[in-house]
Amino acid sequence: MTSWTADLDALPRLSLVTEPTPLAPACRLSAALGGPQLWFKRDDLLPFAFGGNKVRSLDLIIAEALRQGADTLVTGAGPLSNHVRASAGVAAMTGLRCVAIYWGEPPLRAEGNHWLTRVLGAEIVFTGDADRASVDRGIEASAAKVVARGGRPFSVPRGGACALGVLAHVLAVRETLEQCAVLGIMPRAVVMAVGGAGTLAGWLLGTALFGAVWRLEAITVSRPAVEALARARNLAAEAAAVLDCPAQLSSVELCVHDGFLGVGYGVPSPQGQNAIAATARAEGVFLDPTYTGKAMAGYSALLSQGRYAGADDVLFLHTGGAPSLFTAAVEGMS
Repeated sequence: MTSWTADLDALPRLSLVTEPTPLAPACRLSAALGGPQLWFKRDDLLPFAFGGNKVRSLDLIIAEALRQGADTLVTGAGPLSNHVRASAGVAAMTGLRCVAIYWGEPPLRAEGNHWLTRVLGAEIVFTGDADRASVDRGIEASAAKVVARGGRPFSVPRGGACALGVLAHVLAVRETLEQCAVLGIMPRAVVMAVGGAGTLAGWLLGTALFGAVWRLEAITVSRPAVEALARARNLAAEAAAVLDCPAQLSSVELCVHDGFLGVGYGVPSPQGQNAIAATARAEGVFLDPTYTGKAMAGYSALLSQGRYAGADDVLFLHTGGAPSLFTAAVEGMS
């Protein structure tokens, strides 16, 4: 065992991820799309607080917060954030206070993840500024207020994009490779949504460290592809530094695709809505309108352009997000 592998395994955890999530074939959807055999990595089935792969990140992040003696978790993102909802859930489970910072103004009614975050008891603060970066300033200000009243805050960057969160997804890469070995497959490509880039960074670093031969393909749902790619590489390098391991990131074939964001982050797109419906009707699996629906729309469009010609298997990361389906924004889906 290499030293970095030992260091990876030694990271404190809450054990929220106790067994591998399913790696399941999507046979009917593959046939309908007319491409390679598509496989779903079902992180949406992680059994905590409506699941999603943000639970993987928090497994390490909150363990570190507790190790440091924190009593309050401060984090943030958009009102429908999977990360904030999962953070509030883990905070409730571990007895931490949670302060959730959302950009913009409070909506007329709380829906989806926002509503769940309220139910979980988080203190919710809206920045009053539509700039997503206002969340970063809000996290800093709220943490200072916790300190001023004698508390011990632990701040988690917007969306949970930090080195520990990245390392959680490195573990997911190892888990997936072990499953592929048992199934006797090796996907030619791994397709995922990319927002804050923590998941992509983890898969980038994990692919490099474990020598996986697949190509990483990310569909951006939040920011321009160039920016998403730069964030992923920077986060991967930060995580590699934690392990003090050489990371040959340039050895990984990686592409981030623009063109499937629609009107903006968190706003359902017609193509994404169609992909959600097609996946549900073929497989009984629900994607979400912010991340995986748009990623599936991107995969379908790229497939029609011949991008996956010659591939026997393609892996699609189902990162969760089902609560976003229960909002007014997605009403009217046919």
